Amino acid sequence: MTSDHIEGPVVDTVGRAEATPDEKQPYVDLGLNDEEYNKIRDILGRRPTTAELSMYSIMWSEHCSYKSSRVHLRQFGEKNPKTDRLLAGIGANAGVIQITEDTAVTFKVESHNHPSYIEPMQGAATGVGGIIRDILAMGARPVAVMDSLRFGDADHPDTARVLPGVVSGISHYGNCVGLPNIGGETIFDPCYQGNPLVNALSVGVMPVERLQSHEAAGIGNVVVLLGAKTGRDGIGGVSVLASATFDADDDTDARPTVQVGDPFTEKLLIECCLELYDAGLVTGIQDLGGAGLTCALSETAAAGGGGMHVDLERVPLRAAAMEPHEILASESQERMLLIVDPAHLDAVLSRARRWGLLATALGEVTDSGRLIIDYHGHTVVDCPPVSLADDGPVYERPIKEPNDRALLAADRAETLSRPSTPEQLRATVLKLASSPNLASKDWVTEQYDNSVLGNTVLSYPQDSGMIRLNEDTGTGIAISLDGNGRFARLDPYQGAQLALAEAYRNVAVTGAVPQAVTNCLNFGSPEDPNVMWQFQQAVTGLADGCAELGIPVTGGNVSFYNQTGVEAIHPTPVVGVLGVIDNVEHRIPLGLGNPGDTIAVIGYTEVELSGSEWAWVEHRHLGGTPPKVNLDVERRLATVMLRANRSEHFTSAHDLSDGGLSQALVEAVMSSPHGARIGFAEEVNLFGALFSESAGRVLVTIPRGQELAVEGLCKQYELPFTPIGMVDETVEGLRVENYFTISRQELAEAAGKTLGDIADGLTAAEGKARRAAEAAAPLAEATEASSVDAESAAEEDAGESSSQ
Repeated sequence: MTSDHIEGPVVDTVGRAEATPDEKQPYVDLGLNDEEYNKIRDILGRRPTTAELSMYSIMWSEHCSYKSSRVHLRQFGEKNPKTDRLLAGIGANAGVIQITEDTAVTFKVESHNHPSYIEPMQGAATGVGGIIRDILAMGARPVAVMDSLRFGDADHPDTARVLPGVVSGISHYGNCVGLPNIGGETIFDPCYQGNPLVNALSVGVMPVERLQSHEAAGIGNVVVLLGAKTGRDGIGGVSVLASATFDADDDTDARPTVQVGDPFTEKLLIECCLELYDAGLVTGIQDLGGAGLTCALSETAAAGGGGMHVDLERVPLRAAAMEPHEILASESQERMLLIVDPAHLDAVLSRARRWGLLATALGEVTDSGRLIIDYHGHTVVDCPPVSLADDGPVYERPIKEPNDRALLAADRAETLSRPSTPEQLRATVLKLASSPNLASKDWVTEQYDNSVLGNTVLSYPQDSGMIRLNEDTGTGIAISLDGNGRFARLDPYQGAQLALAEAYRNVAVTGAVPQAVTNCLNFGSPEDPNVMWQFQQAVTGLADGCAELGIPVTGGNVSFYNQTGVEAIHPTPVVGVLGVIDNVEHRIPLGLGNPGDTIAVIGYTEVELSGSEWAWVEHRHLGGTPPKVNLDVERRLATVMLRANRSEHFTSAHDLSDGGLSQALVEAVMSSPHGARIGFAEEVNLFGALFSESAGRVLVTIPRGQELAVEGLCKQYELPFTPIGMVDETVEGLRVENYFTISRQELAEAAGKTLGDIADGLTAAEGKARRAAEAAAPLAEATEASSVDAESAAEEDAGESSSQ
């Protein structure tokens, strides 16, 4: 029906749109330009209804259509190495890799940046919830989560607002759902001040045969909405929050666009869906996250190649008087769209009730080639679903290398003044260890449950998180999530490859074999030619790097418009690498192994300081070119780690990255009950050896007598092998012979309180003063107690004298 009259508020029906072709519409406010709006009119042969305009604005947004990034992202598919292990890749809800004959793993990372600035707790919480549902939609049981977080300057007052809220949101959602958080990263830099990055990853496991489809196929099959009721939270999230920039003091109007999560409903949704899969009751499934019903209906219908008819008034609502476009745009959480054979409908509804979930039949799959949505018997949407899901605009945005690139490259950190005396070197080690980016992240990770489900093998502070998948065989997976915005700012091509190399290396040093890549590409506005140059370079670098390493990109996410005003964040490609280990009992931990073990560095060390933590912490300097990356070296290094581990040549391993050897030694000492005695030859540049951030290096400990075997293996793969010391239980901390000794207690005090100070809104100086006061408090209490005891004793003595 196309009558204009509906009881209640006036609703813009298809019939009304045909009758009022010249009615002005607020398409610019919805993020559409003139050309895009006219294209919509051409597709429909009329002006869009309000609901249709909302749907096109959402589906043609950067977040959903990748309209500015698609031309560059094609490289991943074109350059991906061919592998039979990849069961689902780019374009799916999440990539799926087969790891054994009967088991597959799915993983993906996505951003929830803007919502986490507006409302840190709910923004971060629903980011976790959304990525979990992506994993669930592939047919897998989610088994773990990770996160990559970036905040503004540690001393900025707003960081004390955003940091605790984000961490609280992640911990609340993950802990309540019952998934371990097994690692990630927490970074601070002024460029993220008005635009924090919250990138959430989830991983799941499934039998190979349980892989699900998101196609709405089968004429007459029923479209079922499963899960929570639909409200006004999250309306416009992908078109407003993901495609706009915010000023630090202009966030109030955006709050309604932030979703609200309910992890307990998510847990029920997980168990219900898994039961439906195992019973064979679902022919297609799509999670409802960004763009809500708009995305789920259009994408499933387009993937099925047919059409769909839906009665929108059947959607269970938790807010009164919602209009059709609001119902379609809502991003209310904990919802899934199912495609169900009519013969199985009663069974689906019954099982949903058993799990305490709403399940509502909204419509059916048709052969019309149209997505038709009615509201109380009146058609409010009638369009080809492919035009929403696949035929959005594709832009080749202008690309221009930044004008400051040559000047930036010439401003090398290698020319900065350096510490030279033993006292100065010692102070620098401690200063780096206490800096926000390198300090202990215990304040964050202690709020996460990292052992729930009982299969966590490695988690923070290990180089990778590791999960056991099979108790009988010990088969497991390792995952690392890494990025370095400073390196990418200096050279986005090389910076993306350095992020890939670090994640790849972090997986390899645990004893796992890297198998697949996911990514989250965080950049400024695509309308800025400089940003698009950075993006193109980073994508090309990542695609080339994965091709050289021989591991496929399985999917990921692009997040544009990460900037405050005209100031974009550093280009920040975050890379996740998944590896497989045959038996988790053979994992290599972080630490120092056993007393008497040899401590050695495998890999090339050059004096590479530009973009380093030392340059930033000591000089607040960013310039020069980042460390060179050699992916062939990374691949050979991974092979050495695997072969040596099979022969039990390593008792511990730790990659060298942020902070160089200095920080790797600090972290190894802090993860071990033993100390490290380090020595260098006189001709060695000690400063460069300690603080250079050359890539392709690993710190290892080797049992006594097996050094020659490891050295021979390194020679076979043309990698330097450099013994630098030994594990010594008589050393309480870190000793660099002839230079300095730092006790474990000093290291713990330097690194242990930094993030807690930031969360409490304290500057570095205030935090130091608080720690000094805390350290002095027991002494003061003891002194006061002694004084009281002395006074009491004196009074007793006086009393005794008087009685005598």
